[in-house]
Amino acid sequence: MRSGGSYVDTVGATGSATGSGMEFTCVRLSRPARPSRRTAEIGSSFGVPLAAAPATVLEPVRLALGPGRIVLILGPSGSGKSTLLDQIAHRFAATCMVQRVGFPPDAAIVDAVAPWAPLGTAAAILTRCGLGEPHLWLRRFYELSEGERFRARLARALARHDRAGTAAPLLCDEFCTTLHRRVARAIAFNLHRVASVFPAATVVACSNDDILSDLQPHLIVRLVGRGRVQVVPGEQSAGRVFSLRRRLRIEPGTKRDYAGFAAMHYRAADELGFVDKVFLLREGRGGEPLGIVVYAHSPLELALRNQATDRRFSRNPKLLNRRFRILRRLIIHPDVRGCGLGHYLVRRTLPQVGTEYVECLAAMGEFNPVFERAGMRRIGQYEVPARRRAALEKLQAMNVDINSAGFPALVSRRRRIREIVARVVYDWYAGTTGGGRTRVARQSPRTLAQTFRGLIATRPVYYLWRKGGLG
Repeated sequence: MRSGGSYVDTVGATGSATGSGMEFTCVRLSRPARPSRRTAEIGSSFGVPLAAAPATVLEPVRLALGPGRIVLILGPSGSGKSTLLDQIAHRFAATCMVQRVGFPPDAAIVDAVAPWAPLGTAAAILTRCGLGEPHLWLRRFYELSEGERFRARLARALARHDRAGTAAPLLCDEFCTTLHRRVARAIAFNLHRVASVFPAATVVACSNDDILSDLQPHLIVRLVGRGRVQVVPGEQSAGRVFSLRRRLRIEPGTKRDYAGFAAMHYRAADELGFVDKVFLLREGRGGEPLGIVVYAHSPLELALRNQATDRRFSRNPKLLNRRFRILRRLIIHPDVRGCGLGHYLVRRTLPQVGTEYVECLAAMGEFNPVFERAGMRRIGQYEVPARRRAALEKLQAMNVDINSAGFPALVSRRRRIREIVARVVYDWYAGTTGGGRTRVARQSPRTLAQTFRGLIATRPVYYLWRKGGLG
């Protein structure tokens, strides 16, 4: 290609699509820099031509880019990874580079991912990509960490690609190059899970091979220098697990350990009730905690529990306390979410709780089947209680927006609003962990407002596990 009589950087391709794949031949045509006294001096001093001849960057490479296939391009900086990716992009009209996916500056992440689809669809896509926390869905893109930004870009790219129905591959250059290697391995593991069911190929380029066991590409393209290319099949494992899991330890913890995880949960303000057992997931002996699960004494009455157990424990607190516990909180470190560690931790600790039954109420059950994967049975989903719906209608009649930034101030200043809010929170505490009146009285307006928001429209899924299996 010519521009103003001089060469410009470009790439070319030969061959066509065949049953064995597509062939790419990458050529770079150099455009000389603007002549200057310095460039002339370097040229004459070192014998370097100021305008290089067209050069083949890589020898021809044939790639099979079928649906669900993952191709990993490995090579050091300057070896031609980006050139090959650009060539692939040139061959497909609707391809997408993940790192170039943009976000509206003032939109919440959940509004930018699949905005044409129902909320549940967007939430499910975000969860599959490792962004399974509602408080992250409400953030804007620039408020996320680097690892979270990649996951958000991936979710938006997948949604757009799926809607377009194109066969063009999904591309990613410099994959996780700047991230902590633990985060990079977690994202690689997560990407394999998503890409393996993607309706097109996924092509990833990076310099580090420490992601191989987690990404498990179908094809590895190694750029070994001087334009040479080695293409080898990747190793696939049927029982694929996150590489870090081999070093993990599960050990008993205490309620005090929860303090380091509370801020990572969307219901950080909620109290845990009467805690019975805590287990930590730790990276090696004495390593950093990467997860926590908290089991507590069960609430006195739950309708779906009564339904699942023929009311054997209704109005029988002694029997309930002896044979039941509730999984009150499960938190996995953001670095390694989406890698199967949540259901691994629950599955391994359920038998250690020491009771016949363990139950769980999960607001995220609509979007994330983590407890089902851990061996718990989904019994049903609660509807919003009539008293909570009535409370919300009263506030709406008073022109109160519970999601506004000023809602805590209204709870503080206006007695009637505080009474409505406090009653909902009190009923929840009284029916679950007890001590409602005292706990409500000592909550700040901000905490009370946040607790109310978490309760008012919650439709938790009820799960039940029984030692030896449910009959």
